[in-house]
Amino acid sequence: MKQNAIVAGVGMTRFGKHLDRGLASLAHEAIDQALADAGLPLDRIEAAWAGTAGAAIVTGQACVAGQAVLRQRGLGRIPVINVENACATASTAFQQACTMVTLGVYDVVLAFGMEKLHHADKERAMSVYAGCVDVEQPEQLDRFLTGDLSAEALADAPRDRRSLFMDIYARMARDYMAASGATQRDFALVSAKNSKHGSLNPNAQYSGVLTVEEVLAARPIAPPLTLPMCSPIGDGAAAAVIVSPKAARALGIERPVRVLSSLLASGFDIAEGAPGVTATVSRQAFEEAGVAPADIDCVELHDATSPAELIYYEALGLCAVGEGPALLASGATALGGRVPVNPSGGLVRKGHPIGATGLGQIHELVQQLRGRAGPRQIDHARVALAENGGGFIGADAAAIAITVLAR
Repeated sequence: MKQNAIVAGVGMTRFGKHLDRGLASLAHEAIDQALADAGLPLDRIEAAWAGTAGAAIVTGQACVAGQAVLRQRGLGRIPVINVENACATASTAFQQACTMVTLGVYDVVLAFGMEKLHHADKERAMSVYAGCVDVEQPEQLDRFLTGDLSAEALADAPRDRRSLFMDIYARMARDYMAASGATQRDFALVSAKNSKHGSLNPNAQYSGVLTVEEVLAARPIAPPLTLPMCSPIGDGAAAAVIVSPKAARALGIERPVRVLSSLLASGFDIAEGAPGVTATVSRQAFEEAGVAPADIDCVELHDATSPAELIYYEALGLCAVGEGPALLASGATALGGRVPVNPSGGLVRKGHPIGATGLGQIHELVQQLRGRAGPRQIDHARVALAENGGGFIGADAAAIAITVLAR
């Protein structure tokens, strides 16, 4: 469905380790910022979509997280829809909120995502990720994870402090290397690029700038990944106020950002040689938005690991299949390039509190389109794209959300 929703305000906490703060505290900070940005009081909100993926496991707040957060601010009565969709949780909340505005059901709505993954018991966070796959078919996942490794490689692989999804992305990276000729150094170059971007973002979890050599020399996680190629766990929240064109005019919203398209889909069984879920859904998003990949000026994409950025360059049509490393090497995807990718620092530097990640991407792109991104501002930003995947089933993402925005 072609969208006519408008983003009137955005807000975001810094992503990182917030052991001294609860889920509601983080959500309130992001919501208050979004409301202030839109120039609206909380009581103007007609409905809310609240996303969190790990709270039930990590904090014990299950089932009514959205209602609990908003009631602490004094807001009740309105519909509150709780959303859980793995790493695509917040982007799902955003997409659903935008769709209801486009359908004419509401004029002023709120979408927010919040997450608490840091806990004294580190296994709680790991168990969240362990549930983002089909737990009733572990043998299918095992075959995917190690099907390309020799017995010797399996024996040499690090076994401590492992993350299931880093193993998944490592397999995807190895497949991409075999298909494209990409090298581990290419992946390190992505990490170094995004570290420079993240150093300019006050909301980023990591602010240090890394060289390619430092990335390559870092602790190995799962071949070919080293630690700086992997997104960290984190806490945080992000929010957006979404309004209809009629409400935007009545409210006198300054610098509105239009939602040209926002699509949500699930993974599927892909025929050999056919496009994957990201390529399929991005084509639909471009068609509904009335734009082409060449029209995109900046991108926030799901670099849960650095190799994924190269894979998604191709899936999103930013370059031809197999040309991801060349696009990166050209400088086109760095700040100052033709189509900067992950100007926020991406998930590997900004952080990845999974229930908030998708709206963190929207926050960055809205700031870019408004010309409010400070030292990481992209001067020519007029059309932007967010790509956010979640979970893993078979050999691809379980959920995918793609949004095209324009100023």
